[in-house]
Amino acid sequence: MSEGYSEGIRLYQAGRYNDALTFFMQYTVSADDDSMDYSYYVGLIYVRLERYEDALLYLEQIVTSSDVLESRIMQCRLLLAVIYTVTGRARLAEFEINKLMEYGYRPAMVYSVYAYLLWKQHKIEDCITAYEKALENDAQNPTAMNGLGYVLASSGRDYTRALSLCKKALAEQPDSAACLDSLGWVYFHLGLLDEAENYISRARQYQPACKEIGEHYRAVAEKKLAK
Repeated sequence: MSEGYSEGIRLYQAGRYNDALTFFMQYTVSADDDSMDYSYYVGLIYVRLERYEDALLYLEQIVTSSDVLESRIMQCRLLLAVIYTVTGRARLAEFEINKLMEYGYRPAMVYSVYAYLLWKQHKIEDCITAYEKALENDAQNPTAMNGLGYVLASSGRDYTRALSLCKKALAEQPDSAACLDSLGWVYFHLGLLDEAENYISRARQYQPACKEIGEHYRAVAEKKLAK
């Protein structure tokens, strides 16, 4: 790792992503610096800032390089799979997921990303199967527990299991907006509107700009008004 990047990396690790980005954007890469280190960290920062199109430019450099540690390539492939999924590039997401599966890299997380892709494609049964496979690999994986709980509740399959899974996921990640929202959404489907409002309101505090959380919050408010 280039010593010249140490301050930017420190800012990134401290969660000061805008400051870290400013550092890297102002940094002049010299012949002594590792340009792939630069691309790696800038890509990670853009992911954290949810500036996905910018992140792609740097992460794709990592996965196509022959001069990067395999662990970093796999990490960046996973991030690419997530970005391609949330931005609607299903075929590219599937390509990255298949590559990760070939290497056996973090199967619980990879199956969870695949499950989310299937959910976006409205393939509910396949989505549930993928989340179950994620939990077979890691029974306590919060992403898989939360995702499966949300899908089970949203599709009206098994509210009891959905509630249990989402509670366990939130216990693992108590500050996660996704976990707070999912648990609130389960309570909404159970008709427990005060509990639903509590958790979804807390999720909004963490991610006020999230469209899905906002839609859930409005659904709860409208149902409470209608009672």
